[in-house]
Amino acid sequence: MYSLTILQRIVTVNSNSWSFFDKVYCISIAGRSDRRQEARQQFAAVGLQRLVEFVIVNKHPISPAEGCYQSHITCLKKAAAAGARHILIFEDDIIFKGFSEAKIKEATEFLRANPHWEMMFLGCIISQSAGTADKSVRRIKYRCLSHAYAVNRPFAAELAARPWQGIPYDTFLARMNKEFYALYPACAFQSNAATDNRFFIDKLRRALGGLAFIQRANEIFHRHKGVIIISHLGILAALLYAFL
Repeated sequence: MYSLTILQRIVTVNSNSWSFFDKVYCISIAGRSDRRQEARQQFAAVGLQRLVEFVIVNKHPISPAEGCYQSHITCLKKAAAAGARHILIFEDDIIFKGFSEAKIKEATEFLRANPHWEMMFLGCIISQSAGTADKSVRRIKYRCLSHAYAVNRPFAAELAARPWQGIPYDTFLARMNKEFYALYPACAFQSNAATDNRFFIDKLRRALGGLAFIQRANEIFHRHKGVIIISHLGILAALLYAFL
């Protein structure tokens, strides 16, 4: 059992690792106090519990996708009104796995040294990645998932000025040719709890091992894609040779 002093020291160290960010928001639908309680436990584990502000939104009566989009825009506008330079936004189904204070510090130092960054994801699905000067950060071509990301003030203002365009928020982001990065390895995942989306989406997630598994597999594949492709080609060549 940790003493109170040791626990306070752990929280202080972890909190300091997030000091780069001026505002931290977590989107949560009104009536989902269960998710907020679970999210608080997740934030406490990584030192964010004293920094995060829950942004309570009403469920959209017609379009969950539009409701999600507007929720993220609300956070961006709140950050602008507060004068925040660097913002963290989460969704309330967040879970942290493999969190490393050192990795967060390395990533934020990378962002300090690269002022033209626009977004950095703590976890997402990508279609491409490339190395950077820091092994904890990958340059990415973003595909989907917006449950945990950082955004700087200029790009936040650009996003906040865009009205709903009839497409999901992550699709909207994926279509932008911007300077996006991702923490490597990812530390933020979506839980497998039932979502406010259609039932078949939940069923598909479970069939594929859950979003955390899908996200990690996607990350590993794009990090080592060349080796994976070459090894598979080698196996195929060996099989062809054996049967010819």
